[in-house]
Amino acid sequence: MEAWIAFIQERWLLIAAAIIVLLVVISLVKTIIKWVLVIVIVGALLVYGANYKDTLQSVSGAALTEISSQAIKTIQDEAKDAKYTKNPDGTYTVGTKSVKIEGKDGSADVAITFMNRTFNVKADSAIQAFIDQAKKNTGQQ
Repeated sequence: MEAWIAFIQERWLLIAAAIIVLLVVISLVKTIIKWVLVIVIVGALLVYGANYKDTLQSVSGAALTEISSQAIKTIQDEAKDAKYTKNPDGTYTVGTKSVKIEGKDGSADVAITFMNRTFNVKADSAIQAFIDQAKKNTGQQ
């Protein structure tokens, strides 16, 4: 249902055009062809709307991949300025001017905040190297 709502919100002009075409077809054509054309137009609109969910998912997946790659690049560029903070509850925070990583000691999951968006990832070698560099920068080896 959410995909249909997004489809209607983003493609309202296409839907309005289809309705106008339907009204013209219904008023001008007075045979069985009229109803065939109506069915074809409505069917095409339904198929396009049903496939719109796949388009939304692929676009959002591509956006997440791009943000992740930008975050990793920024992490690598700003590693020398990273600051490591150990919290009393066993968690830690690593921060630079544009990236913040939060995690718990012994856990492979970290939360990365980049461009005001937070996403959870597994701490791979690049992220772990960033955390280690931040520890060195703050003298908490």
